[in-house]
Amino acid sequence: MTVSRDPRQPSAVFEICFQPSASRTDSIARTEPGDKSLGYFHMVRFTDEKFCLPMQSRRENRILALLQQIKADFQSKPFVPHRIFKQGDAQTIGAHFWPGRYLKRDRTEDEERFFQVEPKSKVLARMRWQLNRAEHPTLLVWHGMEGSTTSGYMLLTAEKAFRAGFNVVRLNFRNCGDTEHLSPTLYHAGLTEDLRVIIDELIARDGLSNLFLAGFSLGGNQVLKLAGEYGDHPPPEIKGICAISPPVDLGAGAVLLIKRRNWIYHRDFLRRLKKRVRRKERLFPALYDSSALRGVRTTKEFDDQYVAPAFGFAGADDYYAKASSLPFISRIRIPTLIIHAEDDPFVPFAPLRDPSIAANPYVLLLGTERGGHVAFLSASPGEERFWAENCLVEFFHFIVGAMSTG
Repeated sequence: MTVSRDPRQPSAVFEICFQPSASRTDSIARTEPGDKSLGYFHMVRFTDEKFCLPMQSRRENRILALLQQIKADFQSKPFVPHRIFKQGDAQTIGAHFWPGRYLKRDRTEDEERFFQVEPKSKVLARMRWQLNRAEHPTLLVWHGMEGSTTSGYMLLTAEKAFRAGFNVVRLNFRNCGDTEHLSPTLYHAGLTEDLRVIIDELIARDGLSNLFLAGFSLGGNQVLKLAGEYGDHPPPEIKGICAISPPVDLGAGAVLLIKRRNWIYHRDFLRRLKKRVRRKERLFPALYDSSALRGVRTTKEFDDQYVAPAFGFAGADDYYAKASSLPFISRIRIPTLIIHAEDDPFVPFAPLRDPSIAANPYVLLLGTERGGHVAFLSASPGEERFWAENCLVEFFHFIVGAMSTG
């Protein structure tokens, strides 16, 4: 990549020019031809011709230059998987049961707060504040399907971010974290209305002006969709987005999840979803009928029977099409990092090759050959063991640093 001043434009306007890739001409290009350890990085689609993208504002120039700096930094420290846990399933299961995550308990005594996201629905957040909270950046982080604020990766990320100087707000989806009694509804993968309410309250009530949004798995799909919904006019208080292992195409993910090789994951998700409906029936007997669960054999059938009709979708396919973040990513105008592994066992990487993602200069895709699902268990010990969480915090820290010097 070269950055050059366009002599036809005022001095504040630059051209960001990308040279053609020698090894690939599709939407993803390796940082070094043949070097799989470095993974993928892209900001625009490489073509056979030199492509110049004129930037019309000083802010956009700064953002693109910053993302290039971040890209170079990540290239210098690629993901190297644990020598035993290399394959995607081994990464996923190994990271889940790794003592640093699995045995982690929520003993933080973080402040609890309930957000009224609808007249009859609340969600529970756990908040950890720096002294003089308004002077510090704030990380808002959402978990994956059937996770909660006490999931190991949520607690680990909160620790890392707090040490780096962030306020941290861990958020549950509706019903998650033993909060079924707080809402008569279920939750779904595209329910960005809840995120909007929470963000607006933190800005208006708490006076927070530097917000960073992160999501793991299903939470990653939600933050990406929300960022795209904001389009050209996001709240200026939102400075960055990060999604780890996001299912940006829910339909493709549903197909992969029910493959025979994924029975262990599918069975666990389905068991927990069914358990939630039975709990909801006890709390809201007029709204739920668990007898239909006997005929539900897949997560897609569950979505067809319970989730889609509850939220006005025509069926599971309609729900997946409308709740997926993929159609929205091209509209994102906030610096965004997506981290995803090619060997993720049940969330496909292929949708991230969509040209619309490569064409958006605000989106930095960090793809790795190995890493599993929300795992990225590295060969490095100690603080460096969970590579994706480190990248998340470092990405936001880069932006904070640029804000302080800009």
